[in-house]
Amino acid sequence: MDFTPTEEQSAAQELAAQIFGDLSTHERLAAAGTGTDTELWKALCAAGLPGAVEDIGLLGLVLVLEEQGRTTAQVPFAATSVYGVLAVSAHGTDGQRARLLPALREGTAVATGAFPAGGAVRTAAPGRLSGSLPFVPWLRDATHVLVPDTDRALWLVRTADAEVTEVETTAPWAAGRLVLSGTAGERLGGPGAYESVLSLGRTAFAGLQAGVCAGSLARAVAYTSTRQQFGRALSTHQGVLLRAADAYMDTEAIRVTAYEAAWRQDEGLDAAAEALTAAWWASEAGKRVVHAGQHLHGGTGADLDHPVHRHFLWGRQLDAYLGCGSQLLAELGQLLAKEPSRESR
Repeated sequence: MDFTPTEEQSAAQELAAQIFGDLSTHERLAAAGTGTDTELWKALCAAGLPGAVEDIGLLGLVLVLEEQGRTTAQVPFAATSVYGVLAVSAHGTDGQRARLLPALREGTAVATGAFPAGGAVRTAAPGRLSGSLPFVPWLRDATHVLVPDTDRALWLVRTADAEVTEVETTAPWAAGRLVLSGTAGERLGGPGAYESVLSLGRTAFAGLQAGVCAGSLARAVAYTSTRQQFGRALSTHQGVLLRAADAYMDTEAIRVTAYEAAWRQDEGLDAAAEALTAAWWASEAGKRVVHAGQHLHGGTGADLDHPVHRHFLWGRQLDAYLGCGSQLLAELGQLLAKEPSRESR
C-alpha cells in the first residue's frame, strides 16, 4: 500500500489548510456560536473543494478533513461530502447524479445523514417514511438528509418536507431533531448501500478526528513550551513529556488507520474491517488525546472559552458519533469471526 498523496490530493490539502487557517479563527468561531460559519462555507465552495471530492478520492477527503479538524472549522464539509457527493456518486442512478450532484458540488445544496441506523424510521407507504431521530448533525443547514429505514434501505429526504427542530450537542454541529410523518423519500442505491456509506463515514470522520487531535496537541505543545514552572518550561518536565508523547502516538495511530481504510476503499478493496479499526482508534484514542490536551494546559484548560476546549468538545462528540469504542470493537469481532481467512485481503 502507498499513502503518498497524488498531486491533486496535495493541492486540495494545501488549499484547505490555507482557507481554514485564514478564516477559522478563535474569534470567528466564538461569533458563530453553535451554527455554521457561512462565510467560511462560501469560501470553501468558491475554491471548489466540495466539487473536488470525487476527483481526490476518500484518501484526499481524509487529508482535507484533517485540516478542518485542526481548526475545528464549523462547516458541514464532512457530512456533505460523505452523505451527499460520495453517496450519490456511488449509489445514485444516472438521473439522480445528473440532478443532485451539481448543486452538491457547488455547495448550494447541503447534505447530512441520519447515521448509524437506529431502527427508528420505517416505510409507512411506498416512498413514505415515518419516525423520529433525536440527533442528526448539521441538520439545521441541510437541504437533504440521507435516512436509513428499519431494513437499512437508504432514502434521500428533503429537509423542507420534514420537521426539523434545533438540538444542542457537545460539539457545535448545527444539529437538529428529525421528525418524519409520512414524509416523501427518494430511494438511493440497493442492497449494501447502507454499509458502504457507513464505512465511508467512519473513515472520513476518523480523518476529522485525527485533525482535531493534532490541533489539540499542537496547542498543548505551544503552551507547555512557554509556560514556566519552578524556573523552567513545563515541557521539560518528564511527566509532561510522557503525556504529550502518548498523545502524539495515539494521534498517529488514528491518522494511519484512517489512511489505510481510505486507500483500500479508493483501490476498490474490501475495507470493512479497516474502517471499523479506524473508527475504533478515533473513538478510543481520540478521547485520550483531547483529554491530555486539556490537562496539559493546567488550570487554563478549565476555561470554557479557551480554544483548546473546542478541541475537547469535538473529540468527545466524535468519540460517540457512528459508534463508541466498545460497539465498534464488538462489530469488528463479529466481522472477523465470519471471515475464514484474510490472506487474500
